[in-house]
Amino acid sequence: MHEEQLYRAALHGETETVGKLLASGADPNKASEGEDGGLPLCAAAARDRTEVATALLEAGAEVDGREAGGWTALLWAAANGNADVARGLIEAGADVDAANDDGDTPLTLAARRGALGVVRTLLEAGADHEKYDGDGDTPLDIALDWVGVHLESALLDQIEQEGWEYVVARQYAKDGTELVTVAGRSADGSESEQVQAQRGHAAIATLLEDAAGVHTPVERLVARALAHRDVDEDAETWWIVADTLAKRADDETYEALAGLCISEDAREREFGVDAIAQFGHSDGEKPYLERTLPLLQKMVTTESNPQVLRSVLAALGHQGDPRALPYVLDIIGRPDHKRTTTDAIALADVLPPGHEEGLALLISMTEDDNAEIRDWATAGLAGLDADTPQIREALAARLSDSDLRTVAEATRGLAVRGDERAAQGAARVLAESDDEYARDLVSERPS
Repeated sequence: MHEEQLYRAALHGETETVGKLLASGADPNKASEGEDGGLPLCAAAARDRTEVATALLEAGAEVDGREAGGWTALLWAAANGNADVARGLIEAGADVDAANDDGDTPLTLAARRGALGVVRTLLEAGADHEKYDGDGDTPLDIALDWVGVHLESALLDQIEQEGWEYVVARQYAKDGTELVTVAGRSADGSESEQVQAQRGHAAIATLLEDAAGVHTPVERLVARALAHRDVDEDAETWWIVADTLAKRADDETYEALAGLCISEDAREREFGVDAIAQFGHSDGEKPYLERTLPLLQKMVTTESNPQVLRSVLAALGHQGDPRALPYVLDIIGRPDHKRTTTDAIALADVLPPGHEEGLALLISMTEDDNAEIRDWATAGLAGLDADTPQIREALAARLSDSDLRTVAEATRGLAVRGDERAAQGAARVLAESDDEYARDLVSERPS
């Protein structure tokens, strides 16, 4: 009886109930009975119940325990696009390549769903990107099959029945890709079914090509990026493609991207700039700097599209070269310029010691009404090599900021300069913030 209750509680994410049942002797490794029965850990993984999964693992649940059909918790997490649970299972020792009875692996299931976050997690954990599923397809084969497919129509084809009514819902998944749900029901309402997938296949294909050493033509990769520019929540596909191209560090790719920077199409120019911004950068080396910097400097003069100009500003910052400073100041000083965090990041990246105008501007950004801008400006100020009373006082002024990440950044800046006021900021963050990043920042020892 306890096992049935434990399974249902895990399925519904009832962490407190799960804890009580485990304390009263419920076995986390005993499957519930019945048609819908199974292992509690698999239920938690399938429904993205991270806290429940953690509690079950701590109580001795076998991380690779198998349900009917050979399904493990990680396979369920992958099939349903649940990256947080997948990460926890992997940290607990889950086999990242364990297949079910049909030959599906976590990576093939995540690739089929378009679950970018899970694919990233699995690849980082060393999953075998060449392992076939039961049909003889690799994860890359599966992802490529879905690239360019009209997702809503493909999902409808899976469950369509004569006389049924259907609705399509779209929202963002946790990994930033669009989650598409197609739900249907019979005319009398007695039957229903739904199916889901994420629009992450193009990004996944790019990651898997990179892992396999497949040299996909620049034109094809650019087409993927442009097609998803306004689909992903934070342009995930766009940036994955840009990073993939930037890592190639060869003249042929560079010239192709430089050509995009002078395209008639603003979106192509934007992508060209974003991809070329860190082209070939590795371990502090910037072999294309003397070609990229003049290109970007010229675009400051010629570019009229605000979004492309924003990319140019970010790219100038990525060069990390003081020669870019006048151009950065030009962009952010224009009357029609709308301030964002990019201003502070770019300015701090190219600001040389002793430049009073630039330093004063950066300090003014640490006082901006927008908390994000204050945060990034304070981080930039904290990271400067210079140590002056002006910098210290500006950092100390942020210790009373309402945004605790800003306080943490100011604390770090004071700590590396040996300023005793850092202790005040650290005490405040540790007492008032549950933000892991902020807490880690003030707990670090200055190097």
